[in-house]
Amino acid sequence: MSEFHGIIPPLLTPRTDSGELDREGISALVEHLVNGGVHGIFVLGSSGEVPYLTASERDQVLTIALEAAAGRVPILVGISEQTTGRVLDEAKRLLAIGGDAAVVTTPFYALSDSAEIEQHFRTVAKHLDVPVFAYDVPVRTHSKLPHDVTVRLAREGVLAGVKDSSADDVSFRRLLIETKDLPDFAVFTGHEVVADGALLGGAAGIVPGLGNVDPTGYVRLFDAARAGDWTTVAAEQDRLARLFQITAAPTPGRVSPGAAGLGAFKTALQLMGVITSNRMAEPMLALDAEETDRVREVISAEGLL
Repeated sequence: MSEFHGIIPPLLTPRTDSGELDREGISALVEHLVNGGVHGIFVLGSSGEVPYLTASERDQVLTIALEAAAGRVPILVGISEQTTGRVLDEAKRLLAIGGDAAVVTTPFYALSDSAEIEQHFRTVAKHLDVPVFAYDVPVRTHSKLPHDVTVRLAREGVLAGVKDSSADDVSFRRLLIETKDLPDFAVFTGHEVVADGALLGGAAGIVPGLGNVDPTGYVRLFDAARAGDWTTVAAEQDRLARLFQITAAPTPGRVSPGAAGLGAFKTALQLMGVITSNRMAEPMLALDAEETDRVREVISAEGLL
């Protein structure tokens, strides 16, 4: 099994009611995850609202998360920038702070083709001293990580793995099949509600945004999968799927699609007493009182309150 495996939630970025980074909230959330038994933490991913963070805020979030984790779990660092040169600059700054691996997006804004994407990852991996994971998130980058490129870079040891948030289950399964003989290559799914199928297919683990709210549930799911107890896996996945309905709490048209899920996660954590505010990064709106009541109803039904 790869060094990187299991449940690695993408850390949310708590803010105070006034909109500042909530240093105590970030530390408390890290503690919540570590105490929940997670196998790592992905800092500065999409769930961390990374496009909204200034360079200074990114530095602060990573610094606080590393201090709070205190070496108890690996920290994977998101490097999300438009082009190769910008990724290298971002990686140099962030990895000087710390981190055990880099999770790197394909180029975005630039109109890259398959050959350029392949060269992008080759160049980045050549210049970094930590393992590099490709972050396949076309809803953000508008470019699907090419399958042949991924397999080639996996076989050559350029990539340590993939964090797949493409929602392309056919491509995901093909990748698992074609890399199953590579024990050091770790394929993660970003799915919250079909993670059981990913694990059955051989995924190394899960990077679930909902894992911020219920890390222990995902750890139970993963442990049951490793034990081959697929009845327990299915039952736990069903429960987590019900819990995921908090993402339907925001009122369509009032809260943007980008803010709905993350806002629901933050609201749940606020209700649970892990963080003190559900404030979002500007210009996103937080859930209001009525929407918060809908989140409360779901998490209460699933035993989190």
